[in-house]
Amino acid sequence: MNRSIRLMTAALTASAALLLTACGSGGGDKDSSDKIEGAGGGGSKASASPSAKPGGAKRPEVELPGSFKADFAGWQNSDPKKQAILDDGKERLKAEYLAIIDSDPQSKAVSFYNSQQALTSSRTYIKGYVDNNHNLIGKARVFNPQVSISDTGGGVLFYCVDESKGYTEDRKTKEKTGTPDDVNPVLQYRTTLKKTSEGVWSTVSLQTVRGGCDK
Repeated sequence: MNRSIRLMTAALTASAALLLTACGSGGGDKDSSDKIEGAGGGGSKASASPSAKPGGAKRPEVELPGSFKADFAGWQNSDPKKQAILDDGKERLKAEYLAIIDSDPQSKAVSFYNSQQALTSSRTYIKGYVDNNHNLIGKARVFNPQVSISDTGGGVLFYCVDESKGYTEDRKTKEKTGTPDDVNPVLQYRTTLKKTSEGVWSTVSLQTVRGGCDK
């Protein structure tokens, strides 16, 4: 797995000051793990069926296949508003993974959880895998989320992703490629979010910085 650094918008630059540090200081109230165990592989497509929170929008239920897992550690917060940002931020990343696995740059789940620059960037990233006939296999560890809410009501979410056990697989040859030994396998995701009229925290800007977190 290898993701290029994306341009950070001015909004992200300004909002980043709300967070005390980058990775390394713990953002959730509990260090619990939420392992996303998908349906079995076997070459079948993973599905995204709608679900709804009470009084909220119908969210796509993103389920990853058994060939690729995402382990989320510490994604809990005692503040319900911050927890809502964590929940939708987690689903955004899962939707991106699933779109790569399903070879679907126009994934409805991706467009549900992303908008503006983040949507364009995410679709471009997914399309790169599709054009090269590549798949994702293995596991990603997603940890140390840091979340805050700005004075204007926007959300800021930073988190770390360890790709050391994640691989790109050629769909034809089944050859797999991991992060080179001389490259840091841990990325920091820096995102800003905006709450929609339906109550969904949509990611509007996104940047990844390789080596921005401790492993």
